[in-house]
Amino acid sequence: MSGRTDQFRRGDALRDAEARLALSLVVEPGDPRLVPLLDEHGAGAVVSAIRDGGAPLASHLPDAWRDAAPRLERDVVAARSRADEQGLRWVVPGDREWPVGLDDLDHVEPHGGTTGAPLGLWVRGPADLGGLAEQAVAVVGARSCTAYGSDCAAEIAADVADQGGTVVSGAAFGIDAAAHRGALVQHRPTVAVLACGADVEYPRTHASLLRRIGQDGLVVSEQAPGQVPMRSRFLSRNRIIAALAVGTVVVEAARRSGSLNTLYWADALGRVTMGVPGPVTSQQSAGVHQAVRDGRAVLVTTGREVLDAVAGVTADVAEPARADDTERDRLGRLARRVLDALSFEQARTGADVAASARGSRAEVAELLTALERQGLCVHVGDRWLVLPRGASTTRR
Repeated sequence: MSGRTDQFRRGDALRDAEARLALSLVVEPGDPRLVPLLDEHGAGAVVSAIRDGGAPLASHLPDAWRDAAPRLERDVVAARSRADEQGLRWVVPGDREWPVGLDDLDHVEPHGGTTGAPLGLWVRGPADLGGLAEQAVAVVGARSCTAYGSDCAAEIAADVADQGGTVVSGAAFGIDAAAHRGALVQHRPTVAVLACGADVEYPRTHASLLRRIGQDGLVVSEQAPGQVPMRSRFLSRNRIIAALAVGTVVVEAARRSGSLNTLYWADALGRVTMGVPGPVTSQQSAGVHQAVRDGRAVLVTTGREVLDAVAGVTADVAEPARADDTERDRLGRLARRVLDALSFEQARTGADVAASARGSRAEVAELLTALERQGLCVHVGDRWLVLPRGASTTRR
């Protein structure tokens, strides 16, 4: 740590990664005032202005930022030390595993006083964040979800993971947790984006879930190590979830649900936005239904439909859903016509069936015998009846 401390004390120009780390301890994530400053001056110049105070740029900075100067060196050392203890790494733009989709946030108008790409991300876990983000789908929704919503989220997440996609969510109660667990069932990495430090187990009851996520996937945050969650940080966190994914699915959201904030960011970023319908009487799904009606979300009901929706953005998606072939579907053309010529209620002779099916009597007689062996029709005296589909399996 002494090298970093000396660097701060000397006033030398900071490397971009170090400058971004220092700045992240001063500026609340998502502060829209930071975007033009970084674009024009860069992180190093902004940190130098905060630290030195006398620079011309310093007069243009908020007082709260400049007030942080006396503790900046100490805070950087403490953040680095805690990160090393907790196994966190600091990932910034330009790093190999930086997800380039996050940069799109610099070009989105502020929403709720928040915008801009993160200065960097604290990451815990063995996976490559950039690689996982290439085929990521965010699955978010109500904390106080129903059993229906939880099941839908888990199944969608499992389908996405099974096809090689990455499930991104916020590790909150309800839909978020169901989504992460759905991916874990498939033994696939999943990404949890937190509104607190990446080393903080929040909510506390999800400590074991977060540890499981961190074993093969990633726990991510733009908040410094040890930081506690606040309501505003959940909203700023939502933009990260949306930007990491190629599409966002909302499963159960009331009209004022925070999950709709994630959907907003996904839409503003030009990502695919999707909603899972719920019962028409469910207030938990009222926000999703409104988004679908307003054209802000595509209606999806399965993981396959989610993958179809993002197929133009990501690769390796599943084929469109199709009902399994039945015994009847695999029959030849004449055999299908023979079945069509039979009735459930009125038995017909072989000659009548042959005439209706436009086949020879010999061909039709042979097919009727074969169809009976398959349990699709039945011989009654010298006449024939077709069997209902449900009854066919009882005669094999």
